[in-house]
Amino acid sequence: MTAYAIAHLRNPQSDQPDVLEYLRRIDATLDPFGGRFAVHGAAVEVVEGDWPGTVVVIAFPDLAAARGWYASPAYREILPLRTDHIDGTAILVDGVAPGYRAAALSTAKPA
Repeated sequence: MTAYAIAHLRNPQSDQPDVLEYLRRIDATLDPFGGRFAVHGAAVEVVEGDWPGTVVVIAFPDLAAARGWYASPAYREILPLRTDHIDGTAILVDGVAPGYRAAALSTAKPA
């Protein structure tokens, strides 16, 4: 099942030299894990609430691949190039199976 790495970047600074270096190097860290950008650098259209900044979504074949990428030495090496200059939050999350229907949660037993 597809999994995603999602980052909410609150103060994107794509003109900062370290961030430019991060951008030049990130694709090579994704390749071994089957990662690909699904959303990157697009302006967000806020329809509810407040959303300062932008969002990045990277798709992976599964959660194990997403975890492997984030923990990989290649990615950990470049991560400070972004985190030292951009305030943000990052998460890893499983997607849903094809045909998923939200109503399925209404019949789930409470935890």
